[in-house]
Amino acid sequence: MSVTHARFSLSPQEAILMLITLFWGATFLAVQYAVTMSGPLFFVGLRFATAAVAVAVVSWRCLRGMTWLEVKAGVVIGIAIACGYSLQTWGLTSISSSKSAFITAMYVPLVPLLQWLCLRRMPSLMSWIGIALAFAGLVLLAGPEGSSLHLGHGEIITLVGAVAIAAEIILISTWAGKVDIRRVTVVQLATASVLAFAATVPTGEAIPATLPPGLVGVAVGLGIFSAIIQVTMNWAQRSVSPTRATVIYTGEPVWAGIFGRMAGERLPLLAVAGAALIVCGVIVSEIKLKKRRSLDIATEEH
Repeated sequence: MSVTHARFSLSPQEAILMLITLFWGATFLAVQYAVTMSGPLFFVGLRFATAAVAVAVVSWRCLRGMTWLEVKAGVVIGIAIACGYSLQTWGLTSISSSKSAFITAMYVPLVPLLQWLCLRRMPSLMSWIGIALAFAGLVLLAGPEGSSLHLGHGEIITLVGAVAIAAEIILISTWAGKVDIRRVTVVQLATASVLAFAATVPTGEAIPATLPPGLVGVAVGLGIFSAIIQVTMNWAQRSVSPTRATVIYTGEPVWAGIFGRMAGERLPLLAVAGAALIVCGVIVSEIKLKKRRSLDIATEEH
């Protein structure tokens, strides 16, 4: 006879990833403020240039041993980062921070699907249930009224960026256990910065003649934060699967909604219900089902 037992487990890596989502939620308002002083691509380039320099200064001794695999991994991940963050920042010029957080979090259902199609890794049952709950919660967080989602120009751009972020998570997990974390992080941040700066030319984005102190402050702050985040993600996802990491990351729009409320944005009742479903999705995804075979003790009467 088989009995199914539910066991909740939370590793240190998963706990740190949950903490990351809190800080991520606060960045949407900061980025939205920054793009009032600069074009989105220039800001992304400045942000990741700061991040690359920060990691390089701390890790300069180990950079000499960089391998071709680490360069390749860093460049590919950097391309995904540049696409994801540039499109997300561009979208923030025309939509609210809470709406951007919701659409960005669409990478939740995209990761297991891309993982299944590209890596042939089938997510577990509890991961699928957690993703379904999180996705239902994200639907409730959709529009300003929490009941509808209208996809305009900014929304579509942000949605395409979500696909790139999903690819980033999968790529990090693919190479996490094969490369040096710090060397790859420097390459991927530098790649993202160069691509963002280069993209200002074909798009015709104007470069600020002078750098406002507020723009520099946000770029440096988010740059250092991005450096810490990328190193942490590369470290944590050595032992956390892409699906489990993705569901944990769904806490991001919840915190974005909370910080948006503190900044004066109203969080509708349905949006609160959506946030609760997202939290439930995170918890359910952390439950592991184990089958234990019970022993039947038979007694014979003689």
